[in-house]
Amino acid sequence: MSRILAFNGSPHRSGNTSMALKEVLEVLNTEGVETELIQLGGVKITPCMGCRKCWETKDEKCIINSDVVNELIAKMKESDGFIIGSPVYTSNVTAEVKAFMDRTNFVSKANGNLFKGKIGAAVVVATKTGATFAYSAINFMFGISQMITVGSTYWNSAFGKHPGDIMEDIEGIESLHVLGSNIAELIKMLDREENYG
Repeated sequence: MSRILAFNGSPHRSGNTSMALKEVLEVLNTEGVETELIQLGGVKITPCMGCRKCWETKDEKCIINSDVVNELIAKMKESDGFIIGSPVYTSNVTAEVKAFMDRTNFVSKANGNLFKGKIGAAVVVATKTGATFAYSAINFMFGISQMITVGSTYWNSAFGKHPGDIMEDIEGIESLHVLGSNIAELIKMLDREENYG
């Protein structure tokens, strides 16, 4: 069964970013795709040191063993793709998301591009502005990882300040539902290609 991971980069486990991701995952589950929501925000993730040890060891792991990143890299490698969700913090992703992307991408590249060909989608939640900067930051990681990026009827974002406010963003919620459908459709296309060449 196909498996998509979703990373919640907000420290609020039940906040708007989590709600936005769940809207996408609900569609995927309906389409028969297995999903897992993983909490990143509020979790200690050490920033990349730029030591390049992953290029020496080539063991599909980061030299830093004091956090969850190596466990997540293993999950990402075995998945069909992943969604990275983040609220907007000073017109960008949260610190946890940035550290997570830096380290997982570096290990992937050092080990023959572990994420190449996997599905990637960004989901961003903002109060007002800055969503496109955060959206771009996540998609830059997907691009350099040679992943297949999935979009929707609009950029994959929703707007709201207090928990639950995004549910009033009808256009945003609809775009998240379409994103889920598009990911499911892409999975089916890739499965057909793999089965029939």
